[in-house]
Amino acid sequence: MSDRAGMRRGYLRGQLDETLLSRTWLEQFELWFTDATEDPAVVEPNAMQVATTGADGRPAVRTVLLKGVDQRGVVFYTNYESAKAREIEANPYAAAVLVWLAHERQVRVSGPVRRVTRAETEEYFATRPRGSQVGAWASAQSSVVSSREVLEDAVRDIEARFADAPIPAPPNWGGYRIEPDSVEFWQGRADRLHDRLRYRRDGEIWVLERLAP
Repeated sequence: MSDRAGMRRGYLRGQLDETLLSRTWLEQFELWFTDATEDPAVVEPNAMQVATTGADGRPAVRTVLLKGVDQRGVVFYTNYESAKAREIEANPYAAAVLVWLAHERQVRVSGPVRRVTRAETEEYFATRPRGSQVGAWASAQSSVVSSREVLEDAVRDIEARFADAPIPAPPNWGGYRIEPDSVEFWQGRADRLHDRLRYRRDGEIWVLERLAP
């Protein structure tokens, strides 16, 4: 059995200080995201862990794929009847983190959550592979399924329903945007003295501050 308590590594790849940071969180995010996407050592650079809390106060976290980012926030898509969606509707706040281990970096985003417009959902859905479009219709996400065969039968039904016709976005499927009031950039450093620089919204302005590691 491995010695989990003794598992550790030093972070020596880079550093982050105030003089290196971009003017806005979005500009800094785009720089780091580009670094991640251009490095074959980074697997699924848009993988993003999203944490939500339902009406019962119990947190839940799962990995989704980042599908959009601009000055308004970060976007992911899901079934609006899924567990995460029900939690967001009950408590419309979320936190997310993107981790790029090969670069010893992570970005944390938190803030209120809103649905994207239907037009945004339909525009994105049209770009998905047809198999993913079929899957969005066939899967009642987060519900109990008695067997794999039930799911595969549903896929066949949807394929037959639409045949060779274009597949529209399901009415119960769409995007959410986390509208950040805090975006933290974390760069691993030696001896666990990591660099943590946070953009925090204060009214109409953004404040840049360093956090203790």
